[in-house]
Amino acid sequence: MRIAIFFLGFFMFFSELPHLQAQYFGQNKPRYTTFDFRMLQTPNFDIYHYIEEEALVNELANMSEIWYANHMRILRDTIRQRNPLIFYSDHSDFQQTNAIFGQIGVGVGGVTEGLRNRVIMPLTISNQKTFQILGHELVHAFQFNIILRDEMMSAENLRNIPLFMIEGKAEYLSRGRNDPFTAMWMRDAVLSDDIPSIRDMSRPQYFPYRYGHAFWAHLTGNYGDAVIPPLFRAIAERGMDRAFPVILGASMDEISSNWQTELRDYYTEQMKGRDFQNPGRAVVTAEQAGHMNVSPSVSPNGRYVVFLSEKDLFTADLFLANANTGEIKRRIASSVRYSDIDHMDVIESSGTWSPDSRTFAYVGFRQGRNVLITVDVESGRRQNVFKIPDLSFFSNPAWSPTGNVIALSGLRNGRPDLFIFDMDSKRLRNLTNDTHSYLLPSWSKDGGKIAVTTDRVSRETGMVDGKWFHNLAVHHLSENRWEDLDVFPGADNFNPVFDRKDRIWFLSDREGYRDIYTYDMASDSLFQQTRIPTGVSGITSFAPALTIPRRVDRVVYNVFEGGKYNLYNGRMDNFLMDPVEKTDINQEGAGQLPPVGRLAMSLSDGGLSTIVIDDFPDTLHFEEVPFDSRFSLIAASQSMGVGVGVGGGTFGSGVMMGGGVQLLFSDILGDHQLFTTLFLNGEIYDIGLSGTYINREGPIAWGASLSHVPHRTGFSSFGFEEFPGTDIVVPVVRTDILRIFEQSAQVFAHYPFNRRTRVEGSLGTSYRFFRLDRYTDYYNQAGTVFLGRDRQRIPVESDVVIGGAQIRKTFTHNVGGALVGDNSFFGLTAPMQGYRYRLSYDRFFGGYSFNAAVADGRRYFRASPVTIAFRGFHYSRFGTDANAYFPIFIGQMGLVRGYEISGREFQEDFNLTVNQLVGSKVILGSAEVRLPFTGPERLALISSGFLASDLNAFFDIGVAFNDYDNITFGSGEGGESVVLMSAGLSLRINLFGAMILEPYYALPLRSGGSVRFGLNFIPGW
Repeated sequence: MRIAIFFLGFFMFFSELPHLQAQYFGQNKPRYTTFDFRMLQTPNFDIYHYIEEEALVNELANMSEIWYANHMRILRDTIRQRNPLIFYSDHSDFQQTNAIFGQIGVGVGGVTEGLRNRVIMPLTISNQKTFQILGHELVHAFQFNIILRDEMMSAENLRNIPLFMIEGKAEYLSRGRNDPFTAMWMRDAVLSDDIPSIRDMSRPQYFPYRYGHAFWAHLTGNYGDAVIPPLFRAIAERGMDRAFPVILGASMDEISSNWQTELRDYYTEQMKGRDFQNPGRAVVTAEQAGHMNVSPSVSPNGRYVVFLSEKDLFTADLFLANANTGEIKRRIASSVRYSDIDHMDVIESSGTWSPDSRTFAYVGFRQGRNVLITVDVESGRRQNVFKIPDLSFFSNPAWSPTGNVIALSGLRNGRPDLFIFDMDSKRLRNLTNDTHSYLLPSWSKDGGKIAVTTDRVSRETGMVDGKWFHNLAVHHLSENRWEDLDVFPGADNFNPVFDRKDRIWFLSDREGYRDIYTYDMASDSLFQQTRIPTGVSGITSFAPALTIPRRVDRVVYNVFEGGKYNLYNGRMDNFLMDPVEKTDINQEGAGQLPPVGRLAMSLSDGGLSTIVIDDFPDTLHFEEVPFDSRFSLIAASQSMGVGVGVGGGTFGSGVMMGGGVQLLFSDILGDHQLFTTLFLNGEIYDIGLSGTYINREGPIAWGASLSHVPHRTGFSSFGFEEFPGTDIVVPVVRTDILRIFEQSAQVFAHYPFNRRTRVEGSLGTSYRFFRLDRYTDYYNQAGTVFLGRDRQRIPVESDVVIGGAQIRKTFTHNVGGALVGDNSFFGLTAPMQGYRYRLSYDRFFGGYSFNAAVADGRRYFRASPVTIAFRGFHYSRFGTDANAYFPIFIGQMGLVRGYEISGREFQEDFNLTVNQLVGSKVILGSAEVRLPFTGPERLALISSGFLASDLNAFFDIGVAFNDYDNITFGSGEGGESVVLMSAGLSLRINLFGAMILEPYYALPLRSGGSVRFGLNFIPGW
């Protein structure tokens, strides 16, 4: 009992680390730029932006009001207060937002968070994409408003709504029923005989956006859009099983069967007459790469293709493959390899080749902006990183066939335009300067023309069914003249590519399918090249999926089939070459989501069809107002936690438990945050308070904290005393409770160099004092009857010694810093790839004088299906009072496994004393082989949708000591600190994200050792 109370209480005291505000590890979210936000008020929105062009801001405000009116009519709801919208001028800036916690990946188009109902999103390279994402996110704003502002519901009700119902509703209301991209997914599900039931639709293999979109189209097509508000609310209140019979008059299983039958019948009929043999052959599939092999770019000589793939599961990398056989030669680029590159931008952007096929260029994110990276194809080494002047965001570079000139689609101040960058002179030139979008540029063979996808025509003539469509256009450089190609007007025509005969190959959804077409400008003739039942597509409808070598008559293209993206390579003479009229457009049918033609009223499609550019509201209702940070309470919670720490701070290590009421205050942008905690664990003396302010507005994040923290420890003893008021001696149990109060103040800062590397610094002071209470329990002579209790406050000297550790009533000051790197990728229960390191140094002075240093390095090598992990760790306190604090035990949780035993067991089993296993310094080494045991099918040995676990074989070696010259690998008969080793097996289990549990069997590699069972409550190192 005494030992247990002692260890728990001591860690509660000694765990107050000087870097409490910083993660020990963890990747960064850098703020490279300080944004000067302004505020525009509209009738229904507070718009936060820093966009310079007033016309663009007004256009965004107009879009927002139109979507609000459209959603309000269908959802029959209003948002009572003006809803906050935060716009970033491009994705490079959006990744730096503090309004959203956590990292923002390249594929995230926008976020709506429920704490303040903020919509946060970047402007995109396409006007239509920006418009659709805004409409999608505003649906979420209405969803949060409906649930979180309802007195009868709370955030708990959101758990009743499956993700596919949330995202699908947003897709349906912002895209409508006519959507060839979602229809492509549904046709593939029919062909694969894999139409999920409603119960199965929450499984990870069914993308919630696409399947949810189609399911809402099914519901509204049969019951009308009027069913949306009551059904959504009923699901939130009682779940789908109970909501469907009440609102729809049918069980969930009946609705599920109807939806599956309807999809199967509708698309089976639509796909009649389609070619089920794709031109050419599949060269890159899941057999040799990943499930997503996209954004292809073929070399001019036709020998190689570079593509993006999640072949290694944890990262999406660029691979070089033989274009004809699909044999993967090497990895060209990886987010793991270069720590200065935060992300690769290759989801909706392919790379480009030099004319001699020796160099490959692609787009990455570095220091808060896009950069152009060139790689030597033969060696895979990076050559140059071009920071393009005055252009922080661009995509789809296209290398001119006549020199070191790159055509780019870019965003400048939020407006998309077309640019040319000269890599020799480092100069950038505008080819456009207007309000239109210019995507996916491609050079003609002689370098005299550039073909693009653009919304030039649609922006002039108006929307069609609430959408700006994309036409093809050619820029004649010598004449500085644009030519809009009158091909399939009203359809979306993407990804134009010149072949060596100067014909333009491109993708179009003019029949509701995304197929390949060829347009010959010289003869004004048009040909259909494929009739694929699913479609030629990348990850999104804006992504490149078609590439052609300049010197060879071949075509490399993406096909979506079987839920995967495969790469095909075919000779041009293997394609259809069927003549087609330029005005032959029929997107009804295959491009629509069933049911089609029912009597049920579709307010969504009707509303979208009425959206035209001329309907934008009068901007006189918009008003620039002074910026209002709206600093306020945004969240409150109660929590309990269990944690382990070793080194990295003031006092060492142990197990920590704690909980309390936590309050989070923040401004609207998330740049200023205040965290406060109030906790009580016992009597009134045990109330603790802490508050931490963090300023993340600029590149250096800094803050300050104040705290009053009580810690309790104690022990019990047995004896005999006179019972109060008598001279009778009776047995007593004395319990001494020592409270150690610490009041501290800290200032701290950290500066991220990039997403993976940062420096930290801190300066602090603390004061501690004590209170000792003794509880004496009296028993009868037999010790069986409790007679009473006496409580007494015992005076405490300025110093308290417990277990050999000296605690002083004094002020202690500290200053420290650290260099931290983290490029790891977390698996199911532990990191699986990459590296981590931390180097820190802290100086303590005042009532104590000592220094503390940490060197901690970890490396993870992925060798599918396992990861081989290594750890080297050294913690050292040195100086006058280095040994005055409670020592570190080498067998504690997180260090050497198999030795979590009492001092008596050490003496009996290993002939060692506890003093030989503790110290102010630790050296530790570990190795593990980690096998994902249960979890996702592609990762784990056993597929499981709910239980995630890793099976591990481990070896640990370590020593705790006070003096470097007093360490031994031997028996320790002379009292030296002994190096301990163990080996064993463990199973780490992820308990639904709340905790990671690690039961293990360890064999201490020492004479007298036997297999021991242990249990850890921490993630894998």
